Amino acid sequence: MSTVIEQAVQARIIASAPPSRTVPAQLLYERADPFAVRVTFPPAASLDGDEVEWAFARELLARGLLTPAGGGDVRVWPCGPHRTVLEFHAAEGVAMVQLDTPELRTFLARTYALVPAGGEGGHLDVDSDLAVLLREA
Repeated sequence: MSTVIEQAVQARIIASAPPSRTVPAQLLYERADPFAVRVTFPPAASLDGDEVEWAFARELLARGLLTPAGGGDVRVWPCGPHRTVLEFHAAEGVAMVQLDTPELRTFLARTYALVPAGGEGGHLDVDSDLAVLLREA
């Protein structure tokens, strides 16, 4: 079984001006980083023309499918039965995107098949991570 789960999705950028538009995005989950999910947006979706990646808790995404969740840089909430909003806060401003809720549920189900909820700690390599930190100090 692969240790990485990737899923292409369409993200609708919510904007007041210019009008909202849809861009491709990539969801990513790695067994080596079991608490996090990542969403990557192509250069065309950013103001500076660079690819943008956000990493946040898998649990936050799961909770946000059911009820508003988050309070820091990333917030997630359901927007009707078929869409979920992800709101990203950065020094440059706030970005909001809508994703298809069934696609997010499929992605999460695949991540839980790889690393069950509550089993994340068994996939961490604390000794290697600590060794890297000590080398960099």
